[in-house]
Amino acid sequence: MGETEKKEDLEVMFRDLEEVIEKMENSEVTLEQSFELYDRGMQLLKKCNRTINEVEKKVLVLDEDGETHEF
Repeated sequence: MGETEKKEDLEVMFRDLEEVIEKMENSEVTLEQSFELYDRGMQLLKKCNRTINEVEKKVLVLDEDGETHEF
């Protein structure tokens, strides 16, 4: 999976998280639905964290000699 695909995946996950939050803020949501939405949101957060961690590991650092090294 390339960096562009990961960025798009993150954007999709963030958009999904926003939808979950909006639904949870709706006063017509039942308690059961709230638990389901909370679970979905937590799963999305975990996926986001894993993806961000993978990207961070691949960030390159430029040293004083102009050479790049993984962070």
